Amino acid sequence: MKPKLFLKTTMLAIFASILSSNAQSKVIHHERSLYRDLTVTEQHGLRCLQFNAVRGDHIQTCQYLDADDPRLVFHYTRMSLAGLLLDPQPRRILIVGLGGGSLPTVLHQLYPKASIDIVELDPAVVKVAHDYFHFTESDKMTVHVADARVFIKRAGLAGNHYDFILLDAFNGDYIPEHLMTKEFLEETRQLMSPDGIVVANTFSTSKLYAYESVTYRQVFGTFYNFKIPSQSGNRIIIASKQPLLDQKALKARAETLEKPLATYGVSIKRFPHYLSTKADWKTDVPPLTDQYSPANLLR
Repeated sequence: MKPKLFLKTTMLAIFASILSSNAQSKVIHHERSLYRDLTVTEQHGLRCLQFNAVRGDHIQTCQYLDADDPRLVFHYTRMSLAGLLLDPQPRRILIVGLGGGSLPTVLHQLYPKASIDIVELDPAVVKVAHDYFHFTESDKMTVHVADARVFIKRAGLAGNHYDFILLDAFNGDYIPEHLMTKEFLEETRQLMSPDGIVVANTFSTSKLYAYESVTYRQVFGTFYNFKIPSQSGNRIIIASKQPLLDQKALKARAETLEKPLATYGVSIKRFPHYLSTKADWKTDVPPLTDQYSPANLLR
């Protein structure tokens, strides 16, 4: 068996085992926060943070137990870094949703001079990230315990701007409804610097797929719809205030980012091929708004 095929097969087996046999995992921490049950488990050389929600258990973050292994475990975390193709040198970064802190840590290592604000609703998640996932804050990277909708509204009123905004908030079932609406995305757009981008982690299998897509189109115009077939159920939306780059420009950016991102297991040279601007959703559905957000019915 070829090494790459063996690695892919092995990782698929690991994830299947994690998802289907939690009883075999070693639970090293469990608590009930104000918002959910949090469980930290270890299995097959991975430490994972799991949110226990009404509709089942959802793994939010996994990290290799080997502290010297910086690779990102999940496809969606690696895919989220595709946003750097549009802005390879962000100076101000906003991340909504902390989880175990893997993506903020990587961005901090890649851009040590950049200012990074992280918004996390649940203080218990912040403590778990510190205690179990080697996450540390610094004078350049700060966690704000707040509702992202409130934080972004206040940041806009204060005239703050960001070059790279990552929306990665999940409540255990899906994205919180008030962080999916047209009004929220309009407030987020106001925070974008002139060359700023927004990267949103969503599901390609969600019944809200068309509604989300129409909503993002109305706020941001044409965006990159990033999915890698057969790798995950995630899709990444990448939007910009500036005109989107063509394939030649994207590939040139990928060349410059290949070496620094390879350390984290990110094969960014593969990404431009999968960045599409074509609408593969029903375009006649209404956008999600604060008054019309039927997320509970559509799940």
